[in-house]
Amino acid sequence: MESFGISPDVYTLNVLINCFCNLNRVDFGFSVLATILKLGYHPNSITLNTLVKGLCLQGNIAGAVRLVADVEKNAYQPNEITCGMILNGLCKIGETDMAVRLLRKIEEKYFEPNVVFYNTIINSLCKDRLVTKALNLLLEMRSKGIQPNVVTYTCLIQGLCNFSRWREANTLLNEMSQRTVMPNLQTFSILVDTLCKEGMLTEANKVFTMMIQRGIEPNTVTYSSLIDGYCLQNKMDDAIKTFNMMVERGCSPNVFSYNILINGYCKIKRIDEARSLFDEMSNKGVAPNVVTYSTLIGGFCQVERPQAALDLFQKMQARGQLPNPQAYAILLDGLCKNKKIGEALALFQEMEDKELDHNIVFYNILIDSMCNARELTTAREIFNGLLAKGLQLDVKTYNIMIKGFCKEGLIDEVSELLEKMDGNHFSPDDRTYNTIIQGLLQQNETAKALELVKIMVDKGFSANATTASMVVDLLSANPGNKALQELLHY
Repeated sequence: MESFGISPDVYTLNVLINCFCNLNRVDFGFSVLATILKLGYHPNSITLNTLVKGLCLQGNIAGAVRLVADVEKNAYQPNEITCGMILNGLCKIGETDMAVRLLRKIEEKYFEPNVVFYNTIINSLCKDRLVTKALNLLLEMRSKGIQPNVVTYTCLIQGLCNFSRWREANTLLNEMSQRTVMPNLQTFSILVDTLCKEGMLTEANKVFTMMIQRGIEPNTVTYSSLIDGYCLQNKMDDAIKTFNMMVERGCSPNVFSYNILINGYCKIKRIDEARSLFDEMSNKGVAPNVVTYSTLIGGFCQVERPQAALDLFQKMQARGQLPNPQAYAILLDGLCKNKKIGEALALFQEMEDKELDHNIVFYNILIDSMCNARELTTAREIFNGLLAKGLQLDVKTYNIMIKGFCKEGLIDEVSELLEKMDGNHFSPDDRTYNTIIQGLLQQNETAKALELVKIMVDKGFSANATTASMVVDLLSANPGNKALQELLHY
């Protein structure tokens, strides 16, 4: 432009600043601001807002606030757009309290806040699980004559649903109708999803029907929520009906819809239907993801078809879908539970080769399977090598080894392990105590079991059903045993 003798004006330079800010180069944007000043132009509100936006996009909210303070000294007044961007930026970085303080300052110093300002903060408060504070802001809005809109109500309904505060959510829904604020797709989808997750399918269906009656067409998310609700209650026929209805109404199912159904079938061990859906996905052009494969692999393991699980795992990699740690954990656990120890160890070796073994969950699975297979020496070796590998043990790891020792009647090793737990600052939990007590009872160490029960109760834990059943059975066989009677009393 300059080579043709055309001088850029403020409008042109503002466009250039905006381009740099969108390219995440706000530093170049400030260079253009310097050019504006050098050319003798006066930056306007668009110049300021664009730079504020650029700083907020970088997460530099402090810089945006400083910029506004600097321009105020030069008699530039921030407008609603400026303040709105800073409020949004503060909320995005979790500084909701600071956003509320800025809202007060805006009201006191500049102008009356609008519904967008309140919505920004209400949404952030709900995400921070501070729903009561968000509801107080709603009351404040009303008292100032600022009318809440569909965004306000939707944010609050989501927040209330997250806390199972159904009555209040329903009150807000009714209030929307009274104030002629039409709930949108997101409002209804939130209600359907949360009601389904709580097992309130009748109520979810009522909301779903109301949605259609009001002319709002459910989307994939809404249908998937309802399908998930049926699957959670093992109502697979209803889930399939909803899935078919979704397709008939022209709403294409996505990978998440298929994953929900496949998981539902796997959960009730109807693996053939799950596999059929998996095949249907490819025919419909929906690519399975790592969750799809992991779910189906877990399903094959549940129905004792470990070879099918292994085949699918290999097919998954051949199709370019890399297994994540959870997929490895599912297959490893399935192989161990199906007593395919050789295959499990081979898989674990593959994980070690790929440096994917740095997770205590994998070792817990392996140690547990070795204990169940009475390969206690191997289990002990793996357990003893954990610290050398730099892995942080958890209470579950100790509990697995304790259970293994108890099965073999190695009570001295159990005591030694308890001391190690204490030395490593791990507190035994209810499972630890119950496992040891059961081991002691199996070895007829009733007095020691009683002593440990007293300690367990003092720590606020209680005997589980297995422990109680063992005491009752032993007492039936030994009705005169006072130690057992005392145990039962505890």
